[in-house]
Amino acid sequence: MPFEQPPLPYAKDALVPHLSVEHFDFHYGKHHKAYLDKLNELTAGKPEGSKSLEELIKTTEGPLFNQAAQVWNHTFYWNCMKKGGGGAPSGKLADAIKRDFGSFDDFKKKFHEAGMTQFGSGWAWLVLKNGKLEVAKSANAECPLKQGATPILTCDVWEHAYYIDYRNARAKFLDTFLASLVNWDFAAKNYEKAGGK
Repeated sequence: MPFEQPPLPYAKDALVPHLSVEHFDFHYGKHHKAYLDKLNELTAGKPEGSKSLEELIKTTEGPLFNQAAQVWNHTFYWNCMKKGGGGAPSGKLADAIKRDFGSFDDFKKKFHEAGMTQFGSGWAWLVLKNGKLEVAKSANAECPLKQGATPILTCDVWEHAYYIDYRNARAKFLDTFLASLVNWDFAAKNYEKAGGK
């Protein structure tokens, strides 16, 4: 069975004015789909075609890893946003952010800095590793699953993630992501599922 592209968890116009329909036409409809098509091309008729994306990320290198990780990263990323998102988390995740970063504001500064200092293409992440929350950044298709960390939240800082709506203003895109787009409910579920306390 070929890998499939899950539908977006919201309508393409749900995140307007922060992300446009045109953005999703290109980012989801062309970039994400191209990774998926290439992954299916690389795995067609091979044992890898029956593995999960997570297995491929953890056990492969090179082109196969790149395509599998980009498909997984993007699917995860779409769920990290929602209509009316942003603000601050609550419950266990909020407590853990305060415990591990000192305050929510300190977390936001670290996350924003990770996104801004990721040279070239990549991702800013909130991850759980060894029972502690950390901010990480990764280049290109790299994914924390490969390093034994559990992704809680991510922001895509490849140029195609923001260029249509923000041109070269990556900082403004990161500010908007944190203020108006983050799906803290999704992040909280990831944290609890990973055994966070």
